Amino acid sequence: MINKSTIPGHWEIKNLKSITESIQYGYTKSSSKEKNGPKFLRITDIQDNKVQWDDVPYCKIDDGIKGKYLLREGDLVFARTGATVGKSFLIKGKIPEAVFASYLIRVRVNQEINENYLYCFFNSPKYWGQITEGQVGIGQPNVNGTKLGQLEIPIPPIPEQLSITSKIEELFSELDKGKQQLETVKQQLKTYRQAVLKSAFDGKLTNKDIKASQLPEGWEWQTFQNVCNKIGDIDHKMPKSVPTGFPYVSTKDFTDDLKISFEKVKYIDKDDYLILSRKIKPEKEDIIFPRYGTIGKNIFVDFEKEFLVSYSCAVIKPNKEIIIPKYIYYYSLSPQIEDEIRSYIVETTQANIGIASIKRFIFPLPPLSEQKLIVQEIETRLSVCDKMEETIENSLRQVESLRQSILKQAFEGKLV
Repeated sequence: MINKSTIPGHWEIKNLKSITESIQYGYTKSSSKEKNGPKFLRITDIQDNKVQWDDVPYCKIDDGIKGKYLLREGDLVFARTGATVGKSFLIKGKIPEAVFASYLIRVRVNQEINENYLYCFFNSPKYWGQITEGQVGIGQPNVNGTKLGQLEIPIPPIPEQLSITSKIEELFSELDKGKQQLETVKQQLKTYRQAVLKSAFDGKLTNKDIKASQLPEGWEWQTFQNVCNKIGDIDHKMPKSVPTGFPYVSTKDFTDDLKISFEKVKYIDKDDYLILSRKIKPEKEDIIFPRYGTIGKNIFVDFEKEFLVSYSCAVIKPNKEIIIPKYIYYYSLSPQIEDEIRSYIVETTQANIGIASIKRFIFPLPPLSEQKLIVQEIETRLSVCDKMEETIENSLRQVESLRQSILKQAFEGKLV
C-alpha cells in the first residue's frame, strides 16, 4: 500500500479499477501461423519491451465477439501468470488488427490518468511492491484481474503527470544511450577474445613474422586422439535423482562464463555413480565438451571434486607429457575449431557430434615449451578482458539501479 505521507499533499491515491474503463482477460484460443483472422498477441510475443508484429501468429475469432478483444493504441496489457507475471506493455503507434490472448489482462484507462504516466508507474518500485504481494497461488505465480484492480496509484493532476512522464523519458533516453555504449564494448571484447585465440593458434602470438597459412617451425598437425589418454562419455543410462549424493552435471549447469554451477545440480546415489563412471569420469585438468545443443561451450575442470557429467558431454583427458591441458582447452574455444565442428555435426532434431568425430579433430601442436608460453600469453590478454567485463557489468547494474531510483523519485513527487 502507498503511504500518503510519501507523496505530495495535492496528489490523490486511487485504486486502478476506479481510473479504468475496463480490466479484461484475453481471448482463449490456439494460435495459428495461417492467416485465418487477426493477429493474436501472447505473453511470449512481448520481448525486451517490444513486439515484432510480423512474427505474431493469428487466431480464428467470430466477428460478433472480435471487437471485445481488439487492441488499440493506449491499451496496457499485463502478463497474469508465469515467469513474467506482472510485466506490462503499452500499445503504441500503428499496429495491425490484433486481439490478445487469455494469459494477458488488458487495462483501458479513463480520462483521469495518462496511459504513459500509468505505464511508467507499472515499472516502478511502488508498483512491484504491490504486485508481489498480490500474487496468488503456491505453484506458478499469477495475478488476477481483481487483485490488479485493487492496486493503489499515486495520481497528480494531468499536467503534472505529463511533466513527470516527459522527464522520465528524457532521463531514460540518456541511460539507454549509456547502456548501449556499454553493450557495444562488451561485444567488442568478445570479438577481441576470439582474435586473441585465433592469433594464438595461427602461431602469431609467439612467432611475429609468421606468414598466413604457414605452420611455424617446430609445429605439427595432430589429432585430439593422439594427444589424449582418453576421450569418451559415461554409460548411457539415465540415473534416478536422490536428495544428496554425487553431483550429476548436465549442460544446464554450465554458466555463461564457462564454469559449472553446483547450486541446482541433480544428485545420484553411490551405486549409480560407480556404474556410470566405469567408462570415464571427469577429473582436474580434464575438458568437458558438450556434444548436443550447446556444442563448443566447453568447461575446463580446474578443481578437485567427485562428480559425473551427463552422456550428452564428452570428457577429454589430455596426455600431459605431450600437451598442456589448457592449450588444447583454449583451442577448443577458438575460431579455428569451428570448421572442424561443422564438418562433423549431425543435424537431427538437435545438432550433435559423436565421440569418434571429436577424436579426429585436427589442430596445430607446438613444442611443450611454446605451448606454455602461448597459454601464458592468452591468459594475460583474457585477464584484461575479464577485468573490463566485470567493470562493464557493474556499470550495467548501476544503470538499472539508477532507472529504479528515477522511478522512485518520480512517484514520490521529487522528479519535477
